[in-house]
Amino acid sequence: PGDVAFKLYDTYGFPLDLTADIARERGLTVDNDGYQSAMQKQRAQAKAASQFKAAALDKLDISAAGGCSETQFDGYEQLQTQVEVEALFSDGQAVEQLQAGQVGVVVLASTPFYAESGGQVGDAGVLRANDLEFVVEDTQKQGDTYLHIGHLGRGSLARGDSVAACVDSARRRATALNHSATHLLHAALREVLGEHVMQKGSLVDAERLRFDFSHSEPVTAAELERVTGIVNAQIRANTPVEVQVTDMESAKAAGAMALFGEKYGDQVRVLAMGDNRFSVELCGGTHVERTGDIGLFRIVSEAGIAAGVRRIEAVTGAAALADVQHTDAPCSALPRRCAPSRPSWRKRSSNCWATKRRSKKNYSGCSKKSTVAAAATSSIVRSMSPVKKYWWLKCPMPIPNRCALRSTSSSKSWAAA
Repeated sequence: PGDVAFKLYDTYGFPLDLTADIARERGLTVDNDGYQSAMQKQRAQAKAASQFKAAALDKLDISAAGGCSETQFDGYEQLQTQVEVEALFSDGQAVEQLQAGQVGVVVLASTPFYAESGGQVGDAGVLRANDLEFVVEDTQKQGDTYLHIGHLGRGSLARGDSVAACVDSARRRATALNHSATHLLHAALREVLGEHVMQKGSLVDAERLRFDFSHSEPVTAAELERVTGIVNAQIRANTPVEVQVTDMESAKAAGAMALFGEKYGDQVRVLAMGDNRFSVELCGGTHVERTGDIGLFRIVSEAGIAAGVRRIEAVTGAAALADVQHTDAPCSALPRRCAPSRPSWRKRSSNCWATKRRSKKNYSGCSKKSTVAAAATSSIVRSMSPVKKYWWLKCPMPIPNRCALRSTSSSKSWAAA
């Protein structure tokens, strides 16, 4: 059923292509229409939830509450700043103060918190003072104003209070690894599959990266291996990531890729990374300082999500290392005398599959021979006849010469009979 195939993909990350292959081996088919219907339903629900959240935030009258219309973002250079609270909101209404336990939105004149944009999730962290702590769970934008969404863990927070805005540095760093890897992945896909590859969507958070791109057929295992190799080669090169703020025309002249559907201002941020400017894109997100900071890149899945659109999910850094260790765990658990050396894994795996195919073929041949033999035996048994207390079998036996006749007649087996 299509809804089951979609649940395997949505909940467990099991791609539709692999589900279809396994079903085909068992003489089954996958309800592709049902799968696409479930996919569209989930997208509609996600869009509705997003619009509901956006609508709730859009209702905030920031100017009337005394907040600035444009928040200055300081998060490229620092992850902690001392700032003043300009406006507070609770249940969509402007308030003068928040008490412990209340959920609310905080507006600051400047902030080190990155607001969700361009596929990168918003920062989390805390706003602290001597006797208060506001836990920032997400950061969103309303126009050019940054909204720090969360709850007051302790104390009370009022307009005009001075607080230390502290971004969760570990979460930001992990997100930056994935965002920079996404740029390298995009360039590698264009190199391996062709320049028709264009980004169709992305999601970058601290756990993984998800990259949607235009391509008309499944990416083969060999192509995925090449892409992974190219990205990791750029990581090992450990080149500095170059950032330049310029006008759009200059950015295009420098070869920067502008992403379809993104809105850009008069001044844009050009990000270049890799050997010989391997990847050059317009991007306002947060990134690593050098490609080597990414550590390791590993693709965990590739699947089709719509006609002509493929999706790759991957991990980097510590998450990529954990995935490698998880994959190697079964072989590591084998006794040392049984475990193959790493270079021989692929060869032994190929040999095992070849042996399995030969065994299956031999079994099929033996099965046919057994059927023929059983029929012949049945015919012989029917031709036997009883004489007194013995059963006699009379059948022709080819004897090539006299020596063979003497050998046959003196055989112990015949004598025993």
